[in-house]
Amino acid sequence: MNKKLQLLLEQMKLLEEEIEKTLSEKEEKILFTYKGRKIVFDQKIKIAHKELRQSFYSWLKTRPQNLITGPIIYSMIIPMLILDVSVSFYQWACFPIYKISKVKRSDYILIDRHHLHYLNLIEKFHCTYCAYGAGLLAYISEIVGRTEQYFCPIKHARKMLGTHDRYSNFLAFGEANGYEKKLENFRKQLSGQ
Repeated sequence: MNKKLQLLLEQMKLLEEEIEKTLSEKEEKILFTYKGRKIVFDQKIKIAHKELRQSFYSWLKTRPQNLITGPIIYSMIIPMLILDVSVSFYQWACFPIYKISKVKRSDYILIDRHHLHYLNLIEKFHCTYCAYGAGLLAYISEIVGRTEQYFCPIKHARKMLGTHDRYSNFLAFGEANGYEKKLENFRKQLSGQ
């Protein structure tokens, strides 16, 4: 990859991190604070949230389709759990052999929406399920991204949607000059994460 493109990508990543940090600080100041690991809402916000909470029965009347599709949706927890255990085992067993630093699961799977007082019990359950599923996919994407960086850090010939963060730094399709040396550089980067 040429140096100008590399520099632009690094600048873009720094800007994205700065935007995320600024938005996060604004949300925290307005809505909640942390006390250790606990999320704390101002008492007025907590009361307002509780007043907005929809009862289970009124929620069910407006969403009867959830009763029909619920068993199908929640049956996916079994393959998700199997995938979680399998990928976690793969990382645990293989990454040390290749000197790839492990992905911290808790950085990707965040379960915190149950602290929201405006959600009823069923909505909190849904949010926990979705947070687990979306977090699991992000966790797996990072593990696969590190694996791809180690074994084959080469972009595809055609543009691919939904690539992981590492992909933009990979070698261009057909970039053969110095491939082995560049591959070793990609591998070295993985041990210092």
